[in-house]
Amino acid sequence: QVQLVESGGGLVQAGGSLRLSCAASRVAFGIFTMGWFRRAPGKERVFVAAITSNGRTTDYSDSVKGRFTISRDNAKNTVYLQMNSLKPEDTAVYYCASRGAGWGVRTNDYPYWGQGTQVTVSS
Repeated sequence: QVQLVESGGGLVQAGGSLRLSCAASRVAFGIFTMGWFRRAPGKERVFVAAITSNGRTTDYSDSVKGRFTISRDNAKNTVYLQMNSLKPEDTAVYYCASRGAGWGVRTNDYPYWGQGTQVTVSS
């Protein structure tokens, strides 16, 4: 079992920045692929970004590419999502997710989830 705890959400004006963090409980964090997803009001949860266990490969949804950056610090069992140039349409609950070795960009690819952190971008 892996426990994930997100932090760093909040209210920010359009054009601003936030950095989300996700701390994982399991010692074997370094072998996990990690992902960020989000759920906007009234919509389904969708993929935002993912990163391999060694951090060498990342992927982003088209809607955040060039504005968001996913990274990880395996020594701290933590994955980050740096969000720049935020837009009102980025408003959502952001979830951290983990899986074992391998890759995935779908919600069903990830068995472990955090509780989510709210990000609100005002216009």
